[in-house]
Amino acid sequence: MSPGRPQRRPWLPPLFLLLRLMVMGVGLGILVATALKALAPRLAQGGLAKAQFDAAPRLVGGHGLALGRFDPRVELAAVSQEWARLAQAQKGLSASGFLLVLDDGRFADYRSTVALPAASSIKTPILLVGLDALDQGRLRWNETLPLTAEVKGDGAGWMASKPLGSRFPFHEAATEMIRVSDNSATNLLIKRFGGKDAVNAQFQNLGLTSTVVNNWLPDLDGTNTTSARDLARTIALVDTGQKLSPRARDLFRAILATSSTNTLIPMGLLKGIGRPEPVADPDAELLAEGITAYNKTGDIGIAYADAALIELPNGQRAVAAFMVKGPFNDPRSAELIRSMAAVVSRQLVGVVPKR
Repeated sequence: MSPGRPQRRPWLPPLFLLLRLMVMGVGLGILVATALKALAPRLAQGGLAKAQFDAAPRLVGGHGLALGRFDPRVELAAVSQEWARLAQAQKGLSASGFLLVLDDGRFADYRSTVALPAASSIKTPILLVGLDALDQGRLRWNETLPLTAEVKGDGAGWMASKPLGSRFPFHEAATEMIRVSDNSATNLLIKRFGGKDAVNAQFQNLGLTSTVVNNWLPDLDGTNTTSARDLARTIALVDTGQKLSPRARDLFRAILATSSTNTLIPMGLLKGIGRPEPVADPDAELLAEGITAYNKTGDIGIAYADAALIELPNGQRAVAAFMVKGPFNDPRSAELIRSMAAVVSRQLVGVVPKR
């Protein structure tokens, strides 16, 4: 070692590196704290999630299957026009229809906001009101509801055959209201939710502006009303997550899947993809083609209705609803709904080659 050369200190480089890392860490901490402080109000109010939600459909894994929302954007004009042609060809019938592909906002519309007799189709909005109350803790899944003379309803269902004073758990009433369209079960729920006025107020809060309960079920005079758009919106609000928690949404779909009448929209969808009528099990035939329809019908003779969540072979989902008012037990009413549903599957699926 030369006499004039300074002595090396091997511990200095690691010390300088440590000091640099400490300074960088402090600086990064300050930047993160500043960013979080600026974003805190938006995070607290859900602002970021809302901004992203409003900008585009929510996607699973960033691509592919969109969760969607009730947001009509681009009209399928050919579908709307074909619906109009079909309906106007049937003199004496008053019809309406609405379709929305939840993933991308494509829609079709024929007089969809016109209020028509709801028949049993109003039971789907009532199911939504009930599961929302369950979600909010205002009732219990196994809470029992008493059968009284006031709520005992004739027609569809079996609960009316039970003695007055019989009690049914909420889950059973909600399921039977859809599965076999039990009128007494429906009235039990309306009574439990506070009566007709309270239920109607809930409909308005949900944006179901044409949906009104005026009388207990079965309401053969057709005083209870709804619209094709309201029925489609009811199902869409649940499936897109705009209403109900994930668990309540699953209950909604599971109950809707029990509906035993599949001769309107499901049969019409089969017709549209080239399957001849009649079909013994439309749901099974649709499933074989990658299509599932969760639907609830209504029928009081002077009015027919059906609304469905439709799962398509490409993974997308659509909601569709149709309503027809006409002469008592006119077979054209049901056939018009099937024909309008056939237009939907031809547009969204196309004719499927026979196996």
